[in-house]
Amino acid sequence: MIPYKKLIFIMIIVLLTALTASPAILAQSEAAQETKEKVYITESNFFANIAAEVDSGVVKVTTITKRESSQTENELYDDPFFRYFFGDQFPDIPENIEGYGSGFIVTEEGFIVTNEHVIHNADEIKVNLNEIEKPIEAEVIWSDYNLDLAIIKIDVEKTLKPINIGNSDNIRPGDWAIAIGNPFGFEHTVTTGVISALGRPIKIPTSQGQLRTYKNLIQTDAAINPGNSGGPLLNIKGEVIGINTAVSSQGQGIGFAIPINEVKQVIDDLKTKGEIIQPWLGVSVGQISPEVQEYFNLDSDQGAIILDVLTDSPADKAGLKTYDIIKEIDQEIINNPEDVVQKINEKEIDEKILIKVLREGESEILFARIGKKPNQI
Repeated sequence: MIPYKKLIFIMIIVLLTALTASPAILAQSEAAQETKEKVYITESNFFANIAAEVDSGVVKVTTITKRESSQTENELYDDPFFRYFFGDQFPDIPENIEGYGSGFIVTEEGFIVTNEHVIHNADEIKVNLNEIEKPIEAEVIWSDYNLDLAIIKIDVEKTLKPINIGNSDNIRPGDWAIAIGNPFGFEHTVTTGVISALGRPIKIPTSQGQLRTYKNLIQTDAAINPGNSGGPLLNIKGEVIGINTAVSSQGQGIGFAIPINEVKQVIDDLKTKGEIIQPWLGVSVGQISPEVQEYFNLDSDQGAIILDVLTDSPADKAGLKTYDIIKEIDQEIINNPEDVVQKINEKEIDEKILIKVLREGESEILFARIGKKPNQI
């Protein structure tokens, strides 16, 4: 006969073994743990926290562009045939064209980042801050058509709250993304998604018949609509990783943003030097396509063709001409247009450089002195 105490001990061991080994008990335990974790995530809404934290740093940018009345339109309205059909009921074309977009504050002094296409050719620019009722006039401090980026400045009698700048080189497809802006004029709209892809090249036609070429865009499925342009794309830390720029007209859930690192040096110059200092040559360069190679009878597609030389620029003063083929800078081979941009960006203001070009089949050596890039070109 088993002693009483030993019997109790055996029963406890059997009971613990059954509890531990029971699939039902394990399933219930895991479900409880999962439910607990889900409740925790729901109660800690980091998207709302981030939106609240950066809300005062996101602005609405409104522009007024004065329309130039054309002689053709005046002749049309005066034409008797036109008047016969439309009379005086034909709607007048507004003299001023209003546009809107977004931006975000990057310094306490009132410097704001937005897209160049938001303020392009605008006669008036105004900014709406979340904490100030009336719109504030802004001036363009710096803009770059090719980058589609601009810096505007407002003056207010208060210290503004800038949004922290992140590092777009550290993001990965699948990372969380938060877009904040003013789509269709609806202020401070928050949308979320993920980084879908990196390094996307796209081309977008402009209303002026030009073509903007973007070579390194962030793709996201966070909703981006007209009016979001210039607003911040944030990471899960609430840091700016991109500038919302474009939405695909061919599908849903495909938006694009310019990596913040494209403008980070400009922001750093404003913070540390109070001005923007960028090395500048003053040329627009393009890829040597098969057609260009055949037309100029080139041995290879190595190099960069000069498409335009700005008047009074360092390149103009050095004697560079349109359709010159840049082969070397400071005796370093140029393989493509990106090499030209990189070499110039590495130089100091007023530094002298040697440029080897191919002109009408003959090699020439020219010397240029790096200039300071104008704030607006």
